[in-house]
Amino acid sequence: MQTSGIVAREGSPQIALYLSGRRHAGENLAELLQKRPSDLSPPIQMSDALSANWTGEFERIVAKCLAHARRQFTELEAAFPAECARVLDALAEVYRHDAQTTQMTSCERLAYHRAHSDEVMTRLREWIAEQFRERLVEPNSSLGRAFAYMLKHWDGLTKFLTVAGAPLDNNLCERVLKLAVLNRKNALFYKTQRGASTGDCLMSVIQTCAVNHVNVWEYLLAVVTNERAVGRDPTAWLPWQYAEHQGQMRAA
Repeated sequence: MQTSGIVAREGSPQIALYLSGRRHAGENLAELLQKRPSDLSPPIQMSDALSANWTGEFERIVAKCLAHARRQFTELEAAFPAECARVLDALAEVYRHDAQTTQMTSCERLAYHRAHSDEVMTRLREWIAEQFRERLVEPNSSLGRAFAYMLKHWDGLTKFLTVAGAPLDNNLCERVLKLAVLNRKNALFYKTQRGASTGDCLMSVIQTCAVNHVNVWEYLLAVVTNERAVGRDPTAWLPWQYAEHQGQMRAA
């Protein structure tokens, strides 16, 4: 069984969705995007380089997760402290720059990264290439493979320097998947596909409340108490606007 996590964002509200089954994340995403209006601009797909995440034929902007690339060097830091420090320091500088862009528009953020992060990443790429060119690293060693991963996926890893709105990493979705991991660990997963689908629905509601800072218990209580009203107008009872709708009902 596989569990795919999707985080959809429209402005401030976020929606967390889970889908469990035999298929991988790439297959689930491909099916979802088949329903996407064709007149929209290509979506940015952010993931690590795992092949199962990149199945399906559809137009997309490929962005690779910088945190996954970074993790390889944190795991090797004890064995290669000087080399890993060079990479980790450069990526830390990029993340510090990104922290300055939280109040910027997508285009302003892109311009800021081009002005401050482009040179950092260019120097890093040249340094990694030099390690291979000068035979300072064994290509088949663990460090050599980590360097090779960076170079092979460089375009995707630096998409934040060329495409407005491209994130640095996939950490938002990784955090959401922790709920599925904990549930699988505690419940030893599910007995049937129907049970998995029911669990996915419940996790989606719970995590959507969490990412929007809504009290899960109060929300579920309100939905159950107002079952008929929810059935008549489900949109009004989304986690980020149900409280306002409840107030309007009381006022009426």
